[in-house]
Amino acid sequence: METEKLHNGVEMPILGYGVYQVTPEECERCVADALSVGYRSIDTAQAYFNEQQVGDAICKSGIAREEIFLTTKVWITNAGEERAARSIDESLRKLQTDYVDLLLIHQPFGDYYGTWRAMEATYKAGKARAIGVSNFYPDRFIDLAEHVEIKPMVNQVETHVFNQQRKAQEIMERYGTRIMSWGPFAEGRNNLFTNPVLVGIGKKYGKSSAQVALRYLIQRDVIVIPKSTHIERMRQNMEVFDFALADDDMAAIAALDGGKSLFFSHYDPEFVNYLLTFKAD
Repeated sequence: METEKLHNGVEMPILGYGVYQVTPEECERCVADALSVGYRSIDTAQAYFNEQQVGDAICKSGIAREEIFLTTKVWITNAGEERAARSIDESLRKLQTDYVDLLLIHQPFGDYYGTWRAMEATYKAGKARAIGVSNFYPDRFIDLAEHVEIKPMVNQVETHVFNQQRKAQEIMERYGTRIMSWGPFAEGRNNLFTNPVLVGIGKKYGKSSAQVALRYLIQRDVIVIPKSTHIERMRQNMEVFDFALADDDMAAIAALDGGKSLFFSHYDPEFVNYLLTFKAD
């Protein structure tokens, strides 16, 4: 598995398995399947309500803990130094581990500076090997990065062929921060799986449009965490390291970039209010 080196030297797999919208009832089985076909990076969050099941699957897998890169995220309702610290310990209890490999602030709202201080303390205590943020637009990202002791190592943001985040990635790189994609398939929006550009390029390499979409991001050094509840698709999502897109194919896919979210805006007051009232516990 290819890796990306974070600015503290930690190596993170460039491809992992995400469990957003995987129900608690099926999560343990899905993570077990993902591990069985070779995934060694698992991404969860307090707000996904499945940390316990992720921990169960890892514990039952027989795979050494140090071989798995485990990510979780602190939700808004746990923001603030003391509350975040307590929630991190609770996440570790549910995940049944002494540490996570990557700990993220899930959303740029609430007292996220207090949360960051708690995460810095968690990092220094060895309970997180790396810390970062998620869903931080460039303005909030720069503000945080300029005013904290430890710069974010990762920023997980919506990134796919229709919203490629090239300018945001450039800004992150100034601070040594790696970009990580959520929604690398855009959840199928804009007919990604039947897009003629992706399908046509896929035919050249004997690959699917989904595999081409993942390969494009990987060649741009974007960490990806595709999600599927089907083991065969999990396997297919792993089969993206045996080919490389040519420059003209990369350019054709770059032209698909619409430069805006297909999901939501943090500048939408109603959406922000929804986030602030969503309870993760």
